[in-house]
Parts: sequence; C-alpha cells; structure tokens
Amino acid sequence: MIDFNIPPYVGTEQKYIQEAIASRKLCGDGKFTHRCSDWMKQHFQVNFSFLTTSCTHALEMAALLTQVKEGDEVIMPSYTFVSTADAFVQRGANIVYVDIRPDTMNLDERLIEDAITDKTRVIVPVHYAGVACEMDTILDIARRHNLMVVEDAAQGFDSYYKGKSLGTIGDFGCLSFHETKNLTMGEGGALLFQDGRWQESAEIIREKGTNRSKFFRGQIDKYTWVDYGSSYLPSDLNAAYLWGQLEQSDKIQQDRMDSWNFYNEALRPLAEAEKIQQPFVPDYAVHNAHMYYLKVKDLQTRTRLIHYLGEHGIMAGFHYIPLHTAPAGQKFGRFHGEDRYTTTESERLVRLPMYYGLTRPDQEKIVSTIEAFFRE
Repeated sequence: MIDFNIPPYVGTEQKYIQEAIASRKLCGDGKFTHRCSDWMKQHFQVNFSFLTTSCTHALEMAALLTQVKEGDEVIMPSYTFVSTADAFVQRGANIVYVDIRPDTMNLDERLIEDAITDKTRVIVPVHYAGVACEMDTILDIARRHNLMVVEDAAQGFDSYYKGKSLGTIGDFGCLSFHETKNLTMGEGGALLFQDGRWQESAEIIREKGTNRSKFFRGQIDKYTWVDYGSSYLPSDLNAAYLWGQLEQSDKIQQDRMDSWNFYNEALRPLAEAEKIQQPFVPDYAVHNAHMYYLKVKDLQTRTRLIHYLGEHGIMAGFHYIPLHTAPAGQKFGRFHGEDRYTTTESERLVRLPMYYGLTRPDQEKIVSTIEAFFRE
C-alpha cells in the first residue's frame, strides 16, 4: 500500500530529543522551544513567534488577542478545517461563511465586503494547499472597515505572497506542525505577529494567564495570575523533534517540490484532455508543495477514482466537508450569498499521496493508475 501520508523524519530528531531529556528541562519554553521560535523569527522575518501545542491553539490565542466577544461576526470560508471556526465560536462569535474561488479554493476576496455588517470584527483567510489568498485586497478591506485579519496558514509553512511569508501579513498568523504537514512535531503549531503591542498579552495567554514570562526575564520578582489564559506551551521534547526538521527544511521542501512537479507534469495530458483539472498557483504566490490535488467531473467520479486507487494499493482522499453543511456549522454560523463553488468544488477534489521521501516509482504507479482509471 502506498500511504497517503508518512510523517517526515530526517534522522537527527532522536539525538535532539535525547539532548532535551539530558537537560532535565522537558516542559515548555526550554532550549529547543527557543531555538525553533528564533529560527522562525529570522526565516520568516517576523518579530514574534510563539510555539504552541497545535495550530488550533494558535488560532485560539489569536481569537483571544482580537478580543472577539459574544455576538461579534467573523468572516471565513466554509471550506476549511473545524478549528478555523471553533477558535472564534468558543469566544461566542458567529461565523459568516463566504464562497471560495474555484481556481485556488481560497476565500473569494471579491465577496468579503458585501458580507460585512456592523458586528463584523475579523476576517480569516485560509491559505489552502499553501497557496496564498489575495492578501492585498483583504488587507485593504480590513483597513477600511477597521477589522482585524487572522491568517489560517496551517498549510502555509514556507509559502509566500509577493515575497512575504504566509502568517506574517495579517495581524496574526497561525501555522501547523501536525504530522500531516510539511514539517512536524507530532502535534504543534505557532502564532506569528509583527506588532509589539500584542507581546505581553500573548505571553500571558500562553502562560495560563500569568506574567511568568516577565518573571523568567527578571523583570519582576514573582509571577501571578493577571488575566485569562490557558496552557498553550508544547513540551520541549516536541520542539526537539521539530528542531531537527527546521535545520533541514530546505531539503524537505525540495523533496516535496520535486514530487509536486512530477505529478504536475505527468498528469498534464489528462488535464489537456479535460479529464481532470490541476492545481492553480497565481503569479503572486510561491507555494510549498504541501498538497497535490486534482479535480474530476463530479462527486460520483471522485468516489469511483478513490475506490479504484484503493483497490490498486494507493491511499488517496478527499478533503473538507464544507462547514456550513455540518450541524455545528449551521448552529454557529450562516452562509452569506450564494454557495456557487464551495460545495461543488469540494466534491470534485482528490488529494494524492504527498510526503517527504515519496519515491519516484510510487509516484509513477500513482500516475499510471489514474491514467488507467480514465481509460476504462
């Protein structure tokens, strides 16, 4: 069986985990946590980087920092993971879903402004498959309406919009290091932002509502409970695993890009024959080969293709069920305007195996099996 995903492993992770154990500092904000955070600040040219236990928790921190409250509205696509909405629903916000662009599967920036009401507080662009949303338009809308922007860049590690790293463009950005992502720490994420006025609040939220970070910097002689917060610090063991991968991120990214490019070239004849549609990457975006997907005619064709691949030892999958069709999605939100593309495009999408170390023979088998499916 060709797996759909295998968590990346470069070989130095165990050594660093052993170092963490030997240091007798296993909880959050140890040596490897700081290394990872400093690496991201330098690499992504962002002023603040807080490693978290998941991207979900990074989103929850962002929701707290935006001070969203009960009755406020948050605009986002319905085609996203539940965490994007959950983080704001927990604060009592109502979700307003806007249709996606069929080319990138991202939030359609042209539809945002019409969805804004006097209750709107935040826009959440989701960079699907590591391909950037049209951020200039989104930021302009946010500025004119005095709204905040929280980037869900869970899939956007080392992807760029006009030269800027995803997750560093809006007010806050959230990355994921789940085992299905380009780089992993098993479960993990990061909250990124540029504006120093959020530093103290972010530290307090991340440290269970205490000013513990100031204490460790020697700025106060004891720490205490000062505001709301939770435990969003990952173990330094997790950070040690991630550090091994950050050191070799270029190698991991190039391997994935080679696989993505092979898929894209090998499957082009099927696209030219109008059997499939391939991913679209706008000129303003540099993607990270997080995912290779193709689109087929309809839901029935997708179901048959995934089943056919499975019969031939290949694990492929679809992706999100649109949130506005789910019970909780309907309870906590509403769809603004017409669902022209969200449902129909989501039903056509098939994700192919993509991971660090995916072999060329396996990719060739995947492509030849897809070709055989369309010949039958």
